[in-house]
Amino acid sequence: MKKISSVMLIDDDETTNYINKLTVTRAEITDELLISLDGKAALDVIQQRCEQSIACGVNCVPELILLDINMPVLDGFGFLEALARLEAMQKHKVVIAVLTTSLNPRDVARVKDAGVTELLNKPLTRESLLQLVNKYFPSVSPAVVSN
Repeated sequence: MKKISSVMLIDDDETTNYINKLTVTRAEITDELLISLDGKAALDVIQQRCEQSIACGVNCVPELILLDINMPVLDGFGFLEALARLEAMQKHKVVIAVLTTSLNPRDVARVKDAGVTELLNKPLTRESLLQLVNKYFPSVSPAVVSN
């Protein structure tokens, strides 16, 4: 079964990360799940992966990023701006889904202007994850899980 090469969760709330981790893991859409508590930590992970991947030529940027907007240190908007400047972003297609509780029209407009692929309401559900995967990764077959 084809899987997404790597998925990154970026949220400052550890409980949210735990729930999202369970959702992604149970769907069996990736073998590599990266978790960061803020935008700066996520960028550091991506930059380190890019430095390590130069020799082996693998994709250093996760194919799917699930991103919170309101975080300390570096918020989602700052992360998106910095990510767009990375050279690796010019070479790889990345699906970025913002998970938010904010329906503030200004935030929604900023998210769309930042080049985000999808805007999803929190919490991430299995259904919303599967819709995202089916839309952007049609060759990936998530696991069938009964409740």
